[in-house]
Amino acid sequence: MTDVRSETTLAGLGAAELARRIRARDVSSAEVVEAHIARIEEVNPRLNAVVVSLFEQARGEARMADREQEPKGLLHGVPITIKEQFDVAGHDSTWGLRKQRGKPAAQDGPMVSRLRQAGGIVLGITNVPQLLLYAESDNPVYGRANNPWSLDRTPGGSSGGEGAIIAAGGSPLGLGGDIGGSIRVPAHFCGIQGLKPTSWRLTRRDNPARYASGGEGIVHQVGPIARRVEDLRLAMEVLAAPGQDAFDWSIPPVPWPDPARVDVGRLRIAMYANDGFFPAAPAVRRAVGEAAGALRAAGAEVSEWSPPDVSDAMDMFFGLLGADGGQSSRRLVKGDELTPQVKGLIQIVSTPTFVRGPLAAAMAALGHPRLAATVGSLRPLTADQFWLLLERANRFRSDFVAGLLAGGFDAVICPPHALPALTHGASYWLTTAASYSMLYNMLGMPAGVAAVTRVAPGEESDRPPSKDRVDKAAAQVERDSAGLPVGVQVVGRHWREDVVLAVMSAVEAGVRGAPGYPETPPL
Repeated sequence: MTDVRSETTLAGLGAAELARRIRARDVSSAEVVEAHIARIEEVNPRLNAVVVSLFEQARGEARMADREQEPKGLLHGVPITIKEQFDVAGHDSTWGLRKQRGKPAAQDGPMVSRLRQAGGIVLGITNVPQLLLYAESDNPVYGRANNPWSLDRTPGGSSGGEGAIIAAGGSPLGLGGDIGGSIRVPAHFCGIQGLKPTSWRLTRRDNPARYASGGEGIVHQVGPIARRVEDLRLAMEVLAAPGQDAFDWSIPPVPWPDPARVDVGRLRIAMYANDGFFPAAPAVRRAVGEAAGALRAAGAEVSEWSPPDVSDAMDMFFGLLGADGGQSSRRLVKGDELTPQVKGLIQIVSTPTFVRGPLAAAMAALGHPRLAATVGSLRPLTADQFWLLLERANRFRSDFVAGLLAGGFDAVICPPHALPALTHGASYWLTTAASYSMLYNMLGMPAGVAAVTRVAPGEESDRPPSKDRVDKAAAQVERDSAGLPVGVQVVGRHWREDVVLAVMSAVEAGVRGAPGYPETPPL
């Protein structure tokens, strides 16, 4: 019989299972916390995923949890990790800026508080990209995080540290944030599960006040990352519980829906493996097909579908995010060391208007249409131009939802990203490869990623030769990608996270245990 107290076993269990075992007193919180600390100490020197360890504090909280007569909450005694983006009392939230070191938060942010109040025990704080702006967790403060499936690959960003340590078994549950795939891309790159809720579902007030943004065109969302879909459901019961309006008036009082009440066999689901903007790698397309097969086996009706013009959506996405001409980013990074990705983005968005048009035209003429499109989209706007762009985005959102309703679709499955985990440094060129995730940030719809499979030998790439620097970078990422994990994105209508999680559960049930499922990284 398996020893439920084995450190290896405990570090491989999900948050919900650990909560059940601690509640039943089959294991102690102290044993569970110690098992995860041991795993972090084993793998983190290679991953650099946990950048602030809170081990002694966690041990003390675990001992206290074991003395409690009644469970404190749904996460009683369960270890968790927190992305460096968020306020954790007594610790810095630098966002990768050296000048922000030594400025600890006075108190936990609201979502961190909820996790603690439910009994969660914070083991550590995890790595991020500088300013959370790209798909690699690398910054001058903490250095580079590595992917547990291949150390020469990134775990993604901006919640990449979370993705890496959860995939490696050092944490069963993490808190991340997502404005352009920042939860879903790490889940996809690391072979785990993640959920971006509907825009405005959860408060955004866990960020330090100095990073507050008035930009409402694209709304970032807090969300959970885990190895099991049931762990996401458990976390959202905590995070989305009533009462958020007590500290954030902007959160609408929309009740949290119960995924257990969703009958997947009665759903009609749209699917696409190519968004028409950035072609997906063969394994990524195959993952969508395998997820569709699992859903059909569960009784769902799955039909091919094509989304509206994604190139138009990407123009709006980058236009809304860069409308200030990079002024907020320049203000935040002034006097600090910059990563190449942040430096490049600021240079693009700060390009004078009279230079931008000729520069984009020259890039296109030289065979770099993808770079030309990005330069054209990341542009400073006047107030009038911003309002017109926002109106255009709102029309696109309405038309997109109308298309789903006309097709009778309850959900969509598609790639989370065009590629498997990027090689280090590749995000400099490949920001737009995340179009599959960015689309649903622009739309504000709930979306999650479920792990499905791994890249098989011989299916790494079928990308045609191209002069475009972006396409070349994509082909280089696909090279030698065999063995890397691949996921599928599940999207629901606004406020229907219950449908997203139910569909993700059905996918997980249909593919877990199959040959190639990304169960355990080779660390």
